[in-house]
Amino acid sequence: MAGMGANWTFRPSLAADAPWMAEVRAETMRPDLERLGVFDEKRVRTRFLDAFTPAHTRVIVVDAQDAGLVAVRPAGDELWIEHFYLSPRYQGQGIGGQVLHRIVAESGDRAGDLRLDVLRGSAAQRLYERHGFVLYSEDGVDLFLRYSPQ
Repeated sequence: MAGMGANWTFRPSLAADAPWMAEVRAETMRPDLERLGVFDEKRVRTRFLDAFTPAHTRVIVVDAQDAGLVAVRPAGDELWIEHFYLSPRYQGQGIGGQVLHRIVAESGDRAGDLRLDVLRGSAAQRLYERHGFVLYSEDGVDLFLRYSPQ
């Protein structure tokens, strides 16, 4: 298992990555979706598969193992961070923070905000807030956060 000094990198995603990515999403989101009373075994996978765009998605590779994924989708002058999932066995080791730091740094040349949504009560919210994301909207299930480079 990877440690705090884990070697990680990105690789481009391929259409063939979709099935395992949908499983990582389901595994990662299940506890929060169950807590919110909205877990659906099929829908959690279908929502990912219907929205998956390989060109916007990178695989997070830890110690030569596919460990997660993150998509960054342009929307006008903003970027949406979507599908940011790290397999539970790699969570809590600082990898997610390093990945998010890299995404924020890569977006530094753009004028627009970075935006994302996170499930209400998810531990991931603290990660985003530590990196400067702030709440700007919410609904019954999701919190919408933004990071402004200015």
